[in-house]
Amino acid sequence: MIKPLLIEIATEELPAIPFLKELPNIQQKWSNILEENSLLCDFNFYYTPRRLVFWHREFPTKQEDKIIEHFGAPINIAYKDGKPTKAAIGFAKKCNTQVQNLTTIDKGKGEILYYKSNLIGKNSKDLLNDMINKFIRSLNFGKSMRWGNIKESFIRPIRSVSVVLGDELVDVELFEVASSKSTFPHPMVSYEKVSFDFAGEYFCKLDKNAVILYQDERRKIILDQMKKLEQQHQITIEKDPELLDEIVAITEYPTALLGTFDENFLQLPPEVIISSMKEHQRYFAVYKDNKLTNNFIVVSNAYTDDFSYIIKGNEKVLRPRLSDAMFFWQNDLKKGLSYEGLKQINFVDNLGSIYDKIIREKELITLITTQLKLDLDIDLLQEAIMYSKADLLTDMVYEFTDLQGIMGYYYAKAQNKHHLVYTAIKEQYLPNKENSKLPSNLFSALVALTTKLETLLALFSIGFVPTGSKDPFALRRAVNGILKIALHYHIKLDIKAIANHLQTTYKNLNTNTLIEFVNERLYKLYDNINPSIIKAVLQSTQDTDIYNTQLKIQALNDIVLSSDFKSFSDTFKRVANIIKDIDNNSTAQVDPALFETQYEQELYDYHNKIALANYDNYEQKLDALFSLKKYLDSFFDNVFVNCEDLAIQTNRKNLIHTIYNSFKTVADIKEITI
Repeated sequence: MIKPLLIEIATEELPAIPFLKELPNIQQKWSNILEENSLLCDFNFYYTPRRLVFWHREFPTKQEDKIIEHFGAPINIAYKDGKPTKAAIGFAKKCNTQVQNLTTIDKGKGEILYYKSNLIGKNSKDLLNDMINKFIRSLNFGKSMRWGNIKESFIRPIRSVSVVLGDELVDVELFEVASSKSTFPHPMVSYEKVSFDFAGEYFCKLDKNAVILYQDERRKIILDQMKKLEQQHQITIEKDPELLDEIVAITEYPTALLGTFDENFLQLPPEVIISSMKEHQRYFAVYKDNKLTNNFIVVSNAYTDDFSYIIKGNEKVLRPRLSDAMFFWQNDLKKGLSYEGLKQINFVDNLGSIYDKIIREKELITLITTQLKLDLDIDLLQEAIMYSKADLLTDMVYEFTDLQGIMGYYYAKAQNKHHLVYTAIKEQYLPNKENSKLPSNLFSALVALTTKLETLLALFSIGFVPTGSKDPFALRRAVNGILKIALHYHIKLDIKAIANHLQTTYKNLNTNTLIEFVNERLYKLYDNINPSIIKAVLQSTQDTDIYNTQLKIQALNDIVLSSDFKSFSDTFKRVANIIKDIDNNSTAQVDPALFETQYEQELYDYHNKIALANYDNYEQKLDALFSLKKYLDSFFDNVFVNCEDLAIQTNRKNLIHTIYNSFKTVADIKEITI
């Protein structure tokens, strides 16, 4: 039998950020508990800032009865001379029955002990109390609090619990709050709870009392209201997705309103105004003709017909925020950028100050530029590095830490620094997210790559190697950034060679551990590619720089995905098998004078032609190498490799080994599995 089940857990207002971090796990955690209790069914999850709601349209009122089968020891072990042994007695005890109730069954290997029991399912209402308590205690919001005489803690005090199965109230107690058929309306309607008789009435009562329960509906209302404001005022609202999620989480009855601030504040960099509005006030920025305006969008949670006082109140609150920002801006401009103060800021224990870090970055960028023979002004690169972290000393970045680099850009520009320098300062942290844009030019890209690589080398040198999910310095993200920059800007960076060259700077650096970590990120970056392809490329013998490595992976993947690769694979596995006992690092000497068949000569000649050719890319080189299949097949069909003449046998193996080594300049083909 099924009935609708409503569960509402009402709390004091939940803080949006920790709630949103846990939000992706909430439904799965409840689903797991349903499954554990054999009550798995479809449900919907809704939330407002003051309630968590699970709605099950069809909830089983009872667990299904189950037949439990138990299998025991063979008969010849269970009984001796017709009497039960310890094996039979123990099995009966395990099955919670008497030995005489046991039967036997033949499962194909002789008779064994057997017992079948019926497990009667429990009523759902007898399970829900424990299920809900377990669920609530499984939620992880970070910080929690205690209230009243409660010894346990939760993110916010729980004020009401409603668990209604059909029209029956289920007895549930959560943090000493007993379930009831009642819920809280919007606080501007009443602070008193309203009652309901059954689940369907619950939704009606919320709707009539200014609570929009469905988060998707609240989101749509906000976006529709914004669209109307855009059309009415000929403006464009920056609909920051993270901020929108937060607004949806903190409102029960949202209304988007247009506010205004003093136009003089537009002297501030746009990022400062936006950060001030977003971080402190949760306002959306407003643009007109692609320029930031002195307007903002606030989403009110008020239930009223007159929003004028709400708009004025928010305008009044914003003014001192922007006034502070203006003071920071003007004060920072007077002081100007300087990196000397970075000597007083610690980077990481045993790695010195941030000033020490930028000195290492200066050395590193000089080395990279010189080794790769990049046509870039080294003096300008070094200047960009030296000033890259200087904005950490500014009042603005102290107040708005997310503006690191951005403020350095504005202050360096105000000091008439070269445009490449201030652009590089701005873009030094890119890419900083999964789908983040890359630095806009090679100069900035090299500065960003150097910053990330130095952090990687420095932290690995003192043993800060990420393990499991712990990565406090975001080193995995740093490697992803290095890989993306190198691929986009064709930077042939050999991290192993760089690390070995800088052993005196990073004295305890384990280069092998570092390279393993970088290679691990390749597998993650190309998680849509067969891992054996990546492994095969990583074991190649040439071009160990990360740019060429990525090109090889992409080229080889295209070949492997082709419809012909299965036939290629069979042929080249024979190649790998024939030379499996030969040292892969040895140089195979082939003597054409020892050829006895035309097939050896044809394979040798065609391979030489391929080996001596120049290719524009790895796709062309792989196509040429795989075109050897025809000659290899003829060789294998007509030539006996392991002949009795040892010299001829060795020569034939060396011919195959030479071909294998040609492949290995791109990938170790024996590693590819499909």
